[in-house]
Amino acid sequence: MDQLTPDRIAHLQGMLRERQYALREDIRRESSMREDYSQVASEAPDPGDASFADLSIDLGNAAIGRDLAELRAVEAALARIKSSTYGECGECGYEIPYERLPAQPTAERCTTCQGTFERTHAEYGRGATL
Repeated sequence: MDQLTPDRIAHLQGMLRERQYALREDIRRESSMREDYSQVASEAPDPGDASFADLSIDLGNAAIGRDLAELRAVEAALARIKSSTYGECGECGYEIPYERLPAQPTAERCTTCQGTFERTHAEYGRGATL
């Protein structure tokens, strides 16, 4: 891990902590909005209003799910920093190039292994389709 100097690690850790804080705030905000829409849906005077409230709840749930997944990735990266394995590819064990980390501080794999992962897990992360 020659490329990851203490200063670079501190900078990346700061980026991760800022993102962690922002995600937690987004999740709190989305959760409170979901409660507001739930109240509107239960009190909706007509089917159109109820339908809009239901859609809003579904979109809020999707946003919370997306934010939670990213928050887990951020917390996993912070744990790797703590265990001194940050910047090491989880697949091949080689060093993740430093240039990749500021762009994707939660990166778990080098670009080669990430490309292989994406090709072999094409359906990974996709939800239900119509």
